[in-house]
Amino acid sequence: MKAAVYGTYGPPEVVTIRDIPKPTPKQNEVLVKVHTTLVTSGDARMRAFDIPALFRIPGRFMLGWPKPREQVLGFCFSGVVDAVGPGVTSFKPGDEVMGGKVNGAHAEYAAVPAGKGIIAKPPGLSFEAAATVAFGPTTALTFLRNAKIGPGTRLLVIGASGSVGVYAVQIGRHLGADVTAVCSGANAELVTALGASRVIDYTKQDIRKLGETFDVVFETVGSMNFVEALPLLAPTGTFATAVMAPADIWPMLWPPARKGRRIVGGEAEATNDKMTYLADLMASGALQPVIDSRYKLDTIRDAHARVDTKRKRGDILVAVS
Repeated sequence: MKAAVYGTYGPPEVVTIRDIPKPTPKQNEVLVKVHTTLVTSGDARMRAFDIPALFRIPGRFMLGWPKPREQVLGFCFSGVVDAVGPGVTSFKPGDEVMGGKVNGAHAEYAAVPAGKGIIAKPPGLSFEAAATVAFGPTTALTFLRNAKIGPGTRLLVIGASGSVGVYAVQIGRHLGADVTAVCSGANAELVTALGASRVIDYTKQDIRKLGETFDVVFETVGSMNFVEALPLLAPTGTFATAVMAPADIWPMLWPPARKGRRIVGGEAEATNDKMTYLADLMASGALQPVIDSRYKLDTIRDAHARVDTKRKRGDILVAVS
């Protein structure tokens, strides 16, 4: 089968298309013929080993030294079940599925544990829309739930036009929050249409000097740490960060440094219950996929290069089959 492989860390050019063995599903695994996948900011960071200095040594042990341990990237997927391994009763060949797994989706076939990171695709949801659910929407939902977003919450989304931000705006609004979005002026129309009640153009206004506070500040792109966000937080506000900075570790470990505020960080696992909830929202039209651009597997380098610009709006799709 064809797969996008990276044998060393570096720029998009390290990714090549190669023929590698087609996986055989093991006990309790599902083999998916991938229809659509994404190139996410996470894929790009792993490819380039773009990790804060404090985390680089443990990161090398996790990802592989001196070269990547898992050489096929790709977290999100949608597709059709090709085969099932022994013990699988929840899926059968021909089922349309979607989900997220740790690496391996940038290929024609991917083996996925049957009970984790894979659900049936709703009939009314396209393969393209289904492929977006496991990253941006799931990340946004996880952090907003952990930040206890609800009716009347004053929510500030930083990086509102990115692949997490566009869904944070929509999900925040769906949960009843009053959403203020931070992005460039060029993306103001987009995030307003998604549900933001106000847009702040960071190229024209320093958000640290707004002179107002929010119940939740959701930092989706890693441009601000907790200390920098303090002037924006209400006395009992929450700082949620999808890209934790080394500077955030101390206030997380020492409560007095938080000055009565909370910090929400960590991983956003694509659990089946979260993906089912989000897929149903998307199938109903309550949550809209936001597509920046589309590529084919053999042009996936260009998809990586687009992510590296840090100017994408929403998701980068890759058609595999």
